[in-house]
Amino acid sequence: MRLLGLDPGLRTTGWGVIDAIDNRLCWIADGIVPSDDKLCLADRLAQLHRGVLAVIDRYGPIEAAVEETFVNRNPSSTLKLGQARGAVLVAAGLAGLVVAEYAPNLVKKSVVGTGHAAKEQIGMMVRQLLPGCLAMTADAADALAVAICHAHHRTTRRLLQAAEHRP
Repeated sequence: MRLLGLDPGLRTTGWGVIDAIDNRLCWIADGIVPSDDKLCLADRLAQLHRGVLAVIDRYGPIEAAVEETFVNRNPSSTLKLGQARGAVLVAAGLAGLVVAEYAPNLVKKSVVGTGHAAKEQIGMMVRQLLPGCLAMTADAADALAVAICHAHHRTTRRLLQAAEHRP
């Protein structure tokens, strides 16, 4: 199953595509969708939205996983991050993907083994878990970490959701 991991950010949104086949993970591609900070907020969000749609069109994932927003000390930064997440979520939703969201600490724990791992640790573990992976930027490595987290947790999430909806 092809999975898309997304690490939303207003300046740069990281993305990573993996295939999950049984218990094996295979790196397909990764990169970033940048936005031009000289543009107004609406145009920057549109850039992110179009960029994520282009990734979806090119690689054809079935499901997407998005990192949840963490609260910054700066409320304005948190709000902008939330808006970037919204643009990314809408792109995945409009493309018809099943979308899951994961807390940053769960992503780190799933990949590194601790919820407070440093960016360098995440990048190193992503490259270990996905042979051939380049993950040239921290944002792309984080997005691949989200995809790996989803690959590990997706079955459990589905079983829990099904149990909640049983009469």
